[in-house]
Amino acid sequence: MGTKKIKKIAIYGKGGIGKSTTTSNISAALADSGYKVMQFGCDPKSDSTNTLRNGEYIPSVLELLRENRRLDAHQVIFQGYGGVYCVEAGGPQPGVGCAGRGIIAAVELLNQQNVFEELDLDYLIFDVLGDVVCGGFAVPVREGIAEHVFTVSSSDFMAIYAANNLFRGIQSYSNSGGALLGGVIANSINNEFQRQIIDDFVERTQTQVLEYVPRSLTVTQSELGGKTTIEASPRSEQAAIYRRLAQRIANHTESKVPAPLSPTELREWSASWASQLIAHEKSTQNAAYIQAAGVSHGD
Repeated sequence: MGTKKIKKIAIYGKGGIGKSTTTSNISAALADSGYKVMQFGCDPKSDSTNTLRNGEYIPSVLELLRENRRLDAHQVIFQGYGGVYCVEAGGPQPGVGCAGRGIIAAVELLNQQNVFEELDLDYLIFDVLGDVVCGGFAVPVREGIAEHVFTVSSSDFMAIYAANNLFRGIQSYSNSGGALLGGVIANSINNEFQRQIIDDFVERTQTQVLEYVPRSLTVTQSELGGKTTIEASPRSEQAAIYRRLAQRIANHTESKVPAPLSPTELREWSASWASQLIAHEKSTQNAAYIQAAGVSHGD
């Protein structure tokens, strides 16, 4: 049984923001670097790890517990790309119970049977839905199961709203041994204006951007084939970005308590950026009009 300390990470983000895509590529990149990694999917849809397994979904812990109350923890673990250990917590049957219950049940099962230590892991990465930091979804933060928390966010308001909510949760639990914030993974950043919005948000909330990840057709193509970008297109620029992100997470040692914006501050902040966006669009349109007029005159 290994005695090394496992680096435990939780990656949060609102649904559809690219959280599982990002997490799976981080896991794949760390595995390529020779680390032993477990990816622990905490979404009731149980779709965190499928691109690590050629698009194949695996049975969740809650599904297997419904079939057999006496469950060997090894029955819920499946290996994927690069030997990554894949676990899906799952959720309750539709309309019944808390969506976060699967996380609690899965963590308890693997902890009780000392699986994390037995597998001699280097990294345990929780992929957690971050729209609502309710009791179940807050477990990796609240219980200190994870040591470092990262959030995936675009420059869109609802993604930032979810990130700010997460910051409030981390702040609330920080005095009782909860996990702390490592930073923001800025996703779908394809222009300077989007980058400026994220940069301003992290500055105001006293955190940092770990990496800027552009939206890319390479990712779409890879996922349509049931694979991560690291596996499907290892020499692409997008794969290089994911490797750089994974290395920064590997090197990260000090997480902090963020300074979330209050609801009023967040509304005022978003309104100011809305005004800047309108001004930016008008300026861009005017420049395009002047250029077109100049070309026409030149003809």
